[in-house]
Amino acid sequence: MHWFEDIEVGARRAFGSYAVTREEVTEFASKYDPQPFHLSDEAAAKTHFGRLSASGWHTCAMTMAMIVEDLKGREEAGLGSPGIDELKWLKPVYPGDTLRCEAEVTEKRRSASRPEMGLYKSRMTVFNQDDVAVLRFISNGLIRTRPAD
Repeated sequence: MHWFEDIEVGARRAFGSYAVTREEVTEFASKYDPQPFHLSDEAAAKTHFGRLSASGWHTCAMTMAMIVEDLKGREEAGLGSPGIDELKWLKPVYPGDTLRCEAEVTEKRRSASRPEMGLYKSRMTVFNQDDVAVLRFISNGLIRTRPAD
């Protein structure tokens, strides 16, 4: 089991691979972010995107899918997240892109009010297949402390 005490500030990991498809871009956009540049090549061509692009929220959802996939098979005492900080969409994501993640633990602290848990922050950067950063945010994770046996 991976506990709060096992987290090291400065630790880095690279993971994930997510192929962005046109069908998924338009499906997500039609349901959650129906702006023309996420739905139509013609509308997107008239914008700074130049072509159909994924919603930033879709990019976040694809990132979450890679995070959850990375957690499979690892026993972690995770307790979810109280949120994220400093979300930035750095570059457009297009159909045909393949995304991957890099995370670095930047800080951790034990909870003063809930000593059975701690919080750690990680800088998450998502890159496309050309190693261009497309998304960056600070993740806040809650995790159990090791039980005193």
